[in-house]
Amino acid sequence: MKIWIPHEEGRSLLAGLPGDVRLEVVADPKRAPDDRDGVEFWVPPFLALGTAVRLAGELPDLRVVQLLSAGADAWTGRLPAGVTLCDARGVHDSSTAEWVLTAILAHLRAFDEFARAQGRHEWANPDFLPTDELAGKRVLIVGAGSIGAAIRSRLAPFEVEITMVARTARPAQGVHGVAELPNLLPLADVVVLIVPLTDRTRGLVDADFLAAMPAGALLVNAARGPVVDTAALVAELTAGRLRAALDVTDPEPLPAGHPLWDLPGLLLTPHVGGAVRGLLPRAYRLVEAQLRRYLAGEPLANQVVDGY
Repeated sequence: MKIWIPHEEGRSLLAGLPGDVRLEVVADPKRAPDDRDGVEFWVPPFLALGTAVRLAGELPDLRVVQLLSAGADAWTGRLPAGVTLCDARGVHDSSTAEWVLTAILAHLRAFDEFARAQGRHEWANPDFLPTDELAGKRVLIVGAGSIGAAIRSRLAPFEVEITMVARTARPAQGVHGVAELPNLLPLADVVVLIVPLTDRTRGLVDADFLAAMPAGALLVNAARGPVVDTAALVAELTAGRLRAALDVTDPEPLPAGHPLWDLPGLLLTPHVGGAVRGLLPRAYRLVEAQLRRYLAGEPLANQVVDGY
């Protein structure tokens, strides 16, 4: 049986697999081997998109696609019948939660503005003193999966009030339903987005959503760019009514001439929430566990179910 993995380092990280499992490194789906028979388990490159999805249909023996991303929107509903799709739920919890916490603190404490002042050799800009602070803020986390829970646990020591929202309310766990957002948004100082991209969440943050947020509130998007209506967000930032911290955009990558680059009140990073040194060891621990389940005929973890 052949297994395709995207990193040469994966060979050593998967060294404990049975000897009859043949590992092949396919770092670029555009340069996949011509011999595609026998590939039952494929780990595509991180954030692989169109070419990789099409390649899955050209692997006659494929049974499992194990993603390295928590999001599976590019793959859902596009795989041949009989192929199980699994995401990397759990792998990115700590890194993405760290990005969210860093983005909130950096924005509220005006670190981005001070960094620009440093580039100008200015000791301080009185326009940003005193800064805002995280203590006492009301934080609304839209997305109550494993990453949302990791964000909540890291925010808890900062003297904030945290409200969680999921597709369906879970009253016993203190989780509100997405239908309650119109009542919750006006009470939030910070809104964190960490939902998967699905038909239900595409454009979830539209003009009405943003208008319901109070003036001066901070929108933090660590989910996917199309969850937010970019034109509506540009309008709010241009008016100076809201602030935002984005790790993802729509479109992405952001074109050089896009208005988001120069808008006030925006902290922008290039989709790096999960790009940390500890990613590969965590990812391949999941891959190994999944492979062992597959070889033993056991149900796989993290199977993707469409919808939010």
